[in-house]
Amino acid sequence: MDEVKLQAFMGQLVSDMGAAAMLANIILGDELGLYKAMADSQPITPEALAVKTGCNARLLREWLSAQAASGYVEHTAGSFRLPEEQALALAIEDSPVYVAGGASVIAALFHDKDKLVAAMRGDGALAWGEHHPCMFSGTERFFRPGYRAHLVSEWLPTLDGVVEKLQAGARVADIGCGHGASTVIMAQAFAASRFVGFDYHAPSVAIANQRARDAGVADRVSFQQGSAKDYPGTDYDLICYFDCLHDMGDPVGAARHALASLKSDGTVLLVEPFAHDTLEQNMTPVGRLFYAASTFICTPNSLSQEVGLGLGAQAGEGRLRQVFEAAGFSRFRRATETPFNLILEARK
Repeated sequence: MDEVKLQAFMGQLVSDMGAAAMLANIILGDELGLYKAMADSQPITPEALAVKTGCNARLLREWLSAQAASGYVEHTAGSFRLPEEQALALAIEDSPVYVAGGASVIAALFHDKDKLVAAMRGDGALAWGEHHPCMFSGTERFFRPGYRAHLVSEWLPTLDGVVEKLQAGARVADIGCGHGASTVIMAQAFAASRFVGFDYHAPSVAIANQRARDAGVADRVSFQQGSAKDYPGTDYDLICYFDCLHDMGDPVGAARHALASLKSDGTVLLVEPFAHDTLEQNMTPVGRLFYAASTFICTPNSLSQEVGLGLGAQAGEGRLRQVFEAAGFSRFRRATETPFNLILEARK
């Protein structure tokens, strides 16, 4: 036995346990408005934060100490300060790097542990709708900042001729739309176009329709319950999949239905978790996060559906290309990328 390797691994495990515990503390800070109360980046004592938030001062001191030990806040002479950079990630929901909302996704993994034990010992299936409700709200809050920051200004312009069509008035389908964040963002930017989102999870569809009403775009946006292989329409200019195709049991069937539903010059926008094509290349912090999430979420959902291909969240461009080629698409390319996403374009 190599004692040095053992001690290094024990250090890694302790760090991982601390990180997991900190996610619960992030959820506390988010739900109680603690980060928002510190978003001005001014030093504050636990007692002053208690007055500001109505929370218990002694528990706040412990929470702030955990934040300081993790490098989330700075500590000086009994006061704590949330730096501007951390505030962008933890407190400011309009920030393109806001990630605090996504901690609820990780919380759902713990809520759903017993269901995963049963899936592991059985057929591997755990459908999306069987997860704890915080999975759905957390997923929206995790992805929405990135979509808001990149979708209209960066991703759509990389697709051949798509922005011009949207400006003139296009018909768009958003498949696996969830709470409709991506759909509403596009509708707000392109008033001449009409959008319809489809999702098989009825509670998400209801929330998406409320999101459209709240955003004032319900006159040109609607959401319907439906499968990726049977939604109506055969004249779409643009069909989108945002972080969902790899979750589907039959992605080839979904892509084949998209091919039949597009206009002759239509486009598919495929946004997928960033991944290379091999496990070795994906042994990164981002790959680690996506593999861990995929064990609980993406792969079990795929195995719960017809075909059950089980692509997983680290499918990579090569396997996604195979899906679209098998469905009959003749053109497939990487349009752009971010540290978290691949943005891919497919055409007839």
